[in-house]
Formats: sequence, structure tokens, C-alpha cells
Amino acid sequence: MVADELSLVSNNLRAMVVAEVPKLASSAEYFFKMGVEGKRFRPTVLLLMSTALDLSTPKVPHHLDQGGSVATDLRTRQQRIAEITEMIHVASLLHDDVLDDADTRRGIASLNFVMGDKLAVLAGDLLLSRAIFALASLQNTEVVSLFAKAIKHLITGETMQMSTAADQRRSMEYYMQKTYCKTASLISNSCKAVAILAGQTTEVAMLAFDYGKNLGLAFQLIDDVLDFTGTSASLGKGSLSDIRHGIVTAPILFAMEEFPQLCAVVDKGFDNPDNVDIALEYLEKSKGIQRTKELAIMHANLAAIAIYSLPESDDEEVKKSRRALVHLTQRVITRTL
Repeated sequence: MVADELSLVSNNLRAMVVAEVPKLASSAEYFFKMGVEGKRFRPTVLLLMSTALDLSTPKVPHHLDQGGSVATDLRTRQQRIAEITEMIHVASLLHDDVLDDADTRRGIASLNFVMGDKLAVLAGDLLLSRAIFALASLQNTEVVSLFAKAIKHLITGETMQMSTAADQRRSMEYYMQKTYCKTASLISNSCKAVAILAGQTTEVAMLAFDYGKNLGLAFQLIDDVLDFTGTSASLGKGSLSDIRHGIVTAPILFAMEEFPQLCAVVDKGFDNPDNVDIALEYLEKSKGIQRTKELAIMHANLAAIAIYSLPESDDEEVKKSRRALVHLTQRVITRTL
């Protein structure tokens, strides 16, 4: 069922990315094309969460159904949340690649490398506008507020990454706050939106939020590990990309706790390749990679606990989706790409 829905979501995404200027439309569709659409991690989570909540399927009141512009079926509305989330996510990738001057993404040339920074920014803006239009069609102010918060967090997280003082670059608390904003906020608020659309209780909506938050944090922590241990081919980007861009992540932060002398190297920055080599030497001697994996496992376990805490259900489809969500927490921490 989820596989069929993911295919539908992918088709809908390509159909929604339209523009009067063909060049802009093709740019916005760049990462929705077959073969480069990514793993569709977020839509998969949201579709599984929609079933896992064990809900009836209420209809939108007739006065809200304006010539078919408002989806009347709950499942269709929840699929729309998956589409909105993916559009916002891809828009953030396009903008991030411009800010990072990246030349690859998902194993191919980045859009800014192919079409230039200006068109890449405009393509991201178009995706955001389409996401907002789709969001408005749901006519739920609470859901709109959740996505507004998630977009604000994306901007906040990127700004935190760009402008850090020396003490912030050494702070695990600052890093986790930034990581929540950049990676976990969108999926956590999207999971909560799925629950709210279905009229779930505050408690269940918060469990959905907690699942998304902790899954997102675990995902990024492993991503930070893979930046040091992965290969260029598997990651679809150059290995060590974060540290070469001066971004200090959990493995280096943990290494600094063991070797305080590493702080001086971090403070100097990584424009000098020699400083990168020194940092890697300290990282290799430390437990930075191991401790980052352990932190990721902790958050993955918290995500699983949120699913186990949902109200009991006898429905087999509900149970199957919940098992799949728990399985995803393990996939996140054992992935190699």
C-alpha cells in the first residue's frame, strides 16, 4: 500500500511543479525526476504514520469542498502532507547547495552547478510557493502554523550554522539545537500535522511529534558519522564535506571532550588543510565516532518508544505500520548511505 502511495506522491509532486517559464519548471523538477528523486524517506514515514495512528476516515464538510480544490478524503489529505513536506525539504536542499557552493547532490551535479545560483534559488522559491498553495488547500490553521514553524526552524538552523561564535562551535547543546532546526523540525511537525488532520488527541499528536523529532536527530547524527566514514560514491557528495566547510559536528565535539587541545585547532578553522588533518588524527584516537553512534541509538530508541506508547489497536494494518516505523528507527542507525 505504501509503495503504491509513494508512487502516487512522486507523480503528484512532478505535476505540482509547474511554472509559466519552462526553464524554471524544469529546474524545480530537477530532484523529482526518476532516478534522482532520493529515498523518499519523509513521505514514507508520514504515510506509515497515517496508518499507524489507527483512525477513522472523516470527511471534510461540504462547504469546504470548493469544486474539488479541497481533498475530501482523510488519507488523501495526509498524502498531501507528505507531498508538502517533500517539496519544502527539496527547496531547502536547493537553497543549502547555493549557500554551501556545492557541486554535487544525490550523486549527480547539483542544480546550482548546472543552472547557476540564481535559478537554483528561484526553483527553491517556486517549490516553497507550491507547498504553501497545497497547504492552504487543507484549510487547517493549526497545520499551517506547524509548517510555518518548521520553515522558520530551517532558516534558523542554517543561520546558526553560518554564524557561530567560538564557544558555540564547541557546544554540544548548540549543535543539537541547530540539528533539530535543520533536520528534525520538519519531520516532527509533519508527523504531528498528520495526527492533527485526523482529529487525534493532543497526547497522540505529541507522540507522533516525538517520533519524528528523535528519528530526525538520529538520522542526522548518523549522517555526521558517515561524513567521516563514508565514501564519496555512497554519500553522493565528497567525504569530509562538513569539516572542509568549517562545520563542527558531533564526532569532533566528542573528540574535543577527550582532547581539549583540539579546541585550538577548531578555533583556527579549517581553511588550512593541515588543520583538517590534525582534527582527523584526534578524531581517530578518540571515541567521537562511537559516542555519536551511541547518541543516535538513544534517539532511535526514543522514537521507537513513542510508537510503542500509542494506544493499542487490534487492526493488523495498524500493527504492521507501527512495526515498520520501529524498523525504520533501526534502519536509520545501521545505514551506510
